[in-house]
Amino acid sequence: MTDVQMSDSEPQAAPPAAPAASALHHLKEIASVIEAGSLSKEVRRISRAVRLTVALRRRLAARDVSAFLAFALPPSSEAYTRLTSLVPKFCRYLFYLGKIRTIQLEYTDAKESLLQAARKAPITARGFRIQCNKWAIIVRLLLGEIPERTVFMQKGMKEALTPYFELTNAVRIGDLELFRAVADKFASTFSADRTRNLIVRLRHNVIRTGLRNISISYSRISLADIAKKLRLDSDNPVADAESIVAKAIRDGAIDATIDHANGWMVSKETGDVYSTNEPQIAFNSRIAFCLNMHNEAVKAMRFPPNSHKEKESAEKRRERLQQEEELAKHMAEEDDDDF
Repeated sequence: MTDVQMSDSEPQAAPPAAPAASALHHLKEIASVIEAGSLSKEVRRISRAVRLTVALRRRLAARDVSAFLAFALPPSSEAYTRLTSLVPKFCRYLFYLGKIRTIQLEYTDAKESLLQAARKAPITARGFRIQCNKWAIIVRLLLGEIPERTVFMQKGMKEALTPYFELTNAVRIGDLELFRAVADKFASTFSADRTRNLIVRLRHNVIRTGLRNISISYSRISLADIAKKLRLDSDNPVADAESIVAKAIRDGAIDATIDHANGWMVSKETGDVYSTNEPQIAFNSRIAFCLNMHNEAVKAMRFPPNSHKEKESAEKRRERLQQEEELAKHMAEEDDDDF
């Protein structure tokens, strides 16, 4: 995949938010502790800075780092330019981490990494966001989920995601013939995106979805008819259909039994889904997703620089450092008196 230049958009004024301000405040505190520890040469201060850094790392957003760098370093300095160039690379890290986890069959973790990469990427990095969405769609299909239509209708992405929309439609219907047609039609696109091997894995999901639809529609159906409806193109489609049905029953995908004597699949009566825990589980996952997105959005908020405040002059800085050094010496003398 061709790397896409990701440049942050201009900061906009926003009302203060407690989580973002807290993260920036902790970064400033860590910097002051490290500075005081280096001046006084006290190991305990450095240890405290390490503890604070570890505690803050899990909830630190990329834009918090940018805000702290803008506070601590002059924007025209070489150090500021070098450090801020590392922030967009975090999005690429999440993207490649998601690809690795997908190849390793860790679909749940891969989905989380890819969706975070798509959300954290700047709006101007459209090419990068398109690639993240393509892989996230495939991973969600492998998990048995069907992405919402709004995913494919995002501004500037509709044309690029059209092949994946048709692929999703084939998986949703459970039509193996349509799935093959879409895979052949957009073979060059999938090969360019390096997702063709993942699409081959979707064949099993398509068959299982079609079988689930058949079990809902028919209370009893022969294995030969199942093979025809699934359009299995093997040498012995009836035997393949029987093994597919048996595996689906064992995995709990369908609630049915096999009548081996007559060659039938007998579906059990479908109960009321609202009497089970499935609606609660679905609502819980959606609420958790929304809360997580809200927390990330709050942490990612940026604030305008404090232009109304006067910058610290060199003389005031020397006085402040001298006072801190004297305070550190005084604290060290008090510690010696305690012993």
